Amino acid sequence: MDIALINPANGLPLEEAEGALVDAEGHRFPIVRQVPRICDPSNYTANFGKQWNLFRATQIDRPTEGQTQSEQRFFETTGWTAEEMDGEDVLEVGSGAGRFSRVVLERTRARLWSVDYSSAVEANYANNAGLGGDRFRLFQASIYELPFPDGSFDKVFCMGVLQHTPDFEASVRALIAKAKPGGQIAVDFYPVKGFWTKLHAKYLLRPLTKRMSHERLLKLIEANVGWMMGLSRALSRVRLGALNRFIPLVDMDRVMPGGLAPEQRREWAVLDTFDMFSPEYDNPQRVARVAKMFRDNGAEVTFAGFRMIGASNTAIVRGVRK
Repeated sequence: MDIALINPANGLPLEEAEGALVDAEGHRFPIVRQVPRICDPSNYTANFGKQWNLFRATQIDRPTEGQTQSEQRFFETTGWTAEEMDGEDVLEVGSGAGRFSRVVLERTRARLWSVDYSSAVEANYANNAGLGGDRFRLFQASIYELPFPDGSFDKVFCMGVLQHTPDFEASVRALIAKAKPGGQIAVDFYPVKGFWTKLHAKYLLRPLTKRMSHERLLKLIEANVGWMMGLSRALSRVRLGALNRFIPLVDMDRVMPGGLAPEQRREWAVLDTFDMFSPEYDNPQRVARVAKMFRDNGAEVTFAGFRMIGASNTAIVRGVRK
């Protein structure tokens, strides 16, 4: 794999030495549990590190059980094919437990450079280190301080992440910068569809829940998820599913794949409900505004809109760096 590694603070090349990546001025980034850490590990993403290390296998595809939701979402969101990715350098930003890392490694012959800002890199490593051989490199780093030169990648994707960063447009700019001229960028994100978007239990309760300790919040969800799931099913049965937005529970009909066993369904509900209420940032965007961010930051927009992926109407923007 021939993409250079750099210190994002000064642009100097990084070389591996004595269990760290080191630049010519002596700045060191430790390699901890096989993963280079190009950031302060104490940051606003601690909730994601907790959830993905605790639920590291929950969203990984199980093809033998008919569950291929991650594969479907990856190819539908990006619009790419496995064949066109053959031999390309692909950057994944915000990889979590590695559900999409696994798709790239198993379904394509691309070289994958994967980054997450949280300790979820440990879950990704545990899930995927045995796949892809030297086609897989994993780093803990910020979207704003990526350890690669600009213009390095044939393809860049970022899924389920941008709304959780402190500056949405700066995040888009950082992604576009890492693509080669002519390189493709694909993102999805939480959309604003109208005034009712934030008239939802998530946004009504987040001022409180994001300040709770993660342990307390998780215990609260686990203690109440059973009756909330029952109420949600009951409302849907009597065609009052629109009221589910006021239950502090993930939208089970829209988010969860079909065919889950009851215990898997409960685990998925706990994970995604924690994911709703724990992040420091949750900034949904209008599709047109994200498309403008692409154009303003050097990318030609090739798609901006919604695609139905499973039961979810997903907001997607794709572009090509000029």
